[in-house]
Amino acid sequence: MNGPLVLTFDVGTQSARVMLVDSKGKILKKVQKQYDQPYYSKKPGWAEQKPDHYWDTMCAVCKDLKASSGDLWNDIIAVTCTAIRDTSVCLDKDGKPLRDVIVWLDNRKAECKKPLPLINRILFSLVGMTEACDLQRKVSKCNWILENEPDIWEKTDKYVLLSAYVNKKLVGKVIDSTASSIGHIPFSNKDGKWMKKNDLTRCIFDISEDKLCDLVEPGDILGMITKGASEETGISEGCPVIASGSDKECETLGLSCTTKEKAALSFGTTATIQFMTDKYMEPLPFLPAYVAVMKGHFNPEIQIYRGYWLVSWFKKHFAEKEMEEACKEGVHPEDILNRKMMEVPAGCDGLIMDPYFTPGVAMPVAKGALIGLSDVTTKMHIYRSIIEGINFALYEGMLNMEKRGKTKIQKLYVAGGGSQSDEICQITADMFGLPVYRIQTYEAGALGSSMVAFVSKGIFKDMDAAIDSMIHVTDEFKPDMEQHIRYKKIFEEQFVKIFGRLLPIYKKGE
Repeated sequence: MNGPLVLTFDVGTQSARVMLVDSKGKILKKVQKQYDQPYYSKKPGWAEQKPDHYWDTMCAVCKDLKASSGDLWNDIIAVTCTAIRDTSVCLDKDGKPLRDVIVWLDNRKAECKKPLPLINRILFSLVGMTEACDLQRKVSKCNWILENEPDIWEKTDKYVLLSAYVNKKLVGKVIDSTASSIGHIPFSNKDGKWMKKNDLTRCIFDISEDKLCDLVEPGDILGMITKGASEETGISEGCPVIASGSDKECETLGLSCTTKEKAALSFGTTATIQFMTDKYMEPLPFLPAYVAVMKGHFNPEIQIYRGYWLVSWFKKHFAEKEMEEACKEGVHPEDILNRKMMEVPAGCDGLIMDPYFTPGVAMPVAKGALIGLSDVTTKMHIYRSIIEGINFALYEGMLNMEKRGKTKIQKLYVAGGGSQSDEICQITADMFGLPVYRIQTYEAGALGSSMVAFVSKGIFKDMDAAIDSMIHVTDEFKPDMEQHIRYKKIFEEQFVKIFGRLLPIYKKGE
């Protein structure tokens, strides 16, 4: 016996992974498969995927994991799944998809010609929310489907997120965790329930109550692996599936960030800064704090929607030479890029990246920008400016959350692909002026999801005990405070002023 194990799926934007995790926080086995095509676009800015693409990949990696696990497979006590957020699926009465999945990267907008109720419009105007609500209404995919595919919407029995669809495939029920309910849906994070009819923002999401799925709290049992799911995945029929939460929420727990003094930085396709609190607190006006996977807690968060996607963008358009070099050396292209960017001084000789490539609630009209190009600018200046630009944006988010939460963040914990880089971790420590910690695995999302299951199954009495056993700091990056002072000056005198100065231009381009 190797002790109890949790089988955890992590369904991401670019790949699906499945792992066997033990109660010491060790990933004993892991299988990952990159998607051949993360999404396809029928029109510029659209992002869709075949619904069974995710499930078929999950089944494939799970069977591969079982084939290589030997007796470990017999020690599985539960299954969990963490997945990307705000990715929408329309299901018919039999729980089958009616159209392809709309991925969170999708930028289509509904027209929303029908005005909202007058009282709501007045209230939105009084609190300065009109522009933000108008954007949220237009980017809500439920409204686009209703306008453009009314026949699909009429047949839709349940409008769910990808996490609920995966749960349906595993346990045979359309059900989801409150900590996975993050997207353009009428969910009240403060109450942990679907919004009531009289909630101020309920009118933004044109989804009737009967189209919403059942919800449970993290740690509750979603159901048992069905016979069909067992045949497709190799998981034993009847194995319990435990509700955890979305990718970022699981990462925050998996990094041990359960108090307001510790913040989790996620360097993934979307870059985020998030912490945990037992009191509901909006990180920015009208931006909700999400339900945490630790019961009774919330995750205020600031996100940069196209965070480390920008690295992929850079590689595609500027790094052909480095990609060839990496292939010859047998390393990742990022290893080459991260090494070379250290030849560029902090501040990139005046080059600053404004990384807001995609609009959000706080920035309904946003675009990316490069400021300060000169005759000394090289492509490595651009690359480092991407890393610094993301960190400047996250640093600004941290300062705002500290002010609103009346707290002071003292430590940073990192996860996601970008956290594997020593160079990025050191730059982050210097920019924030805080120590940065890296744990034993960058798979913090899967670790956090597994922790929920171990506590649910009684292996640990509470989450603190799970943290003590399963999370181990392996690296510390101490800030160079002279560099921090330099970065802080750039931040205060230049970075925070860029978006406001460019906003009139952005608005004219709409």
